Amino acid sequence: MVRIIREWIVNQLLFGEFASYSDVCRKAVWVGGKVSLLAYSLNLVAHFLLYGFGLLPYGLGSALIIATVLTPPITFIVSVAAYVAVGFAIHDLGVSRAEFEKLSRTDMLSGLANRRAFLDQFDRCDRDKAMLVFDLDCFKAVNDTYGHLLGDEVIVRVANMLAKVFSDRCTCARIGGEEFAVFSCDMPFGEFAALGELARRRIAGMRIETEDDGFSVTVSGGLARALQVEKFGEVFSRADKALYSAKSGGRNRIVLCYETAQKELVSDSSKRDAA
Repeated sequence: MVRIIREWIVNQLLFGEFASYSDVCRKAVWVGGKVSLLAYSLNLVAHFLLYGFGLLPYGLGSALIIATVLTPPITFIVSVAAYVAVGFAIHDLGVSRAEFEKLSRTDMLSGLANRRAFLDQFDRCDRDKAMLVFDLDCFKAVNDTYGHLLGDEVIVRVANMLAKVFSDRCTCARIGGEEFAVFSCDMPFGEFAALGELARRRIAGMRIETEDDGFSVTVSGGLARALQVEKFGEVFSRADKALYSAKSGGRNRIVLCYETAQKELVSDSSKRDAA
């Protein structure tokens, strides 16, 4: 009997994850009510036992009145206060942990996922997937001419455009200084490639304003299709080779890379827009 009661009490007081402070309060009231009921029941049993053995120093009626008036309110207040105090602390720790986890997986400048988060999500995907790697063309010249502050603005603008084009259907990340990557999980490959081309065109159409005039930037991309079992390193290597081909082929284009067990076939998926 003692073991059963102990296990029941432990189960009632177990703390889980709380979505909000109000969630803590609701659970505290619920637990406080059950603990008060248990304490009141044990108090009654104790009084009846004492009465049965003739050890009760006052009348049973008076004892029951005192037990009813004092035990439930005091137990409820104490248990709710204790549960709320601990529950709030657990909630705050959970929020802090979630924020830390988010910060550890987010690129602070662009707001996109960082390389670690991108790699983890890619490797967890066990369905059809593809990877697209973008690199800003001649970005060093932007930093050298306009300064790193404006260079950071370019990175942010490009990141926002990628997030807008691919939305939440794909994972976008900044995996290097001026290098970005996107991967799709279970999206038709043709649709993913079309979104990549749309992103390339929209980035090329952006205007970065300066005090004197303004300028535009372009990106080159490497696109690789992946088997379900393939990991980040294998696919990224192929996409990176395609990106190199895009750079050497004139920039401002996306090169599509297919790889088989015998050979690698590389072909342009788009041509540079007319000036």
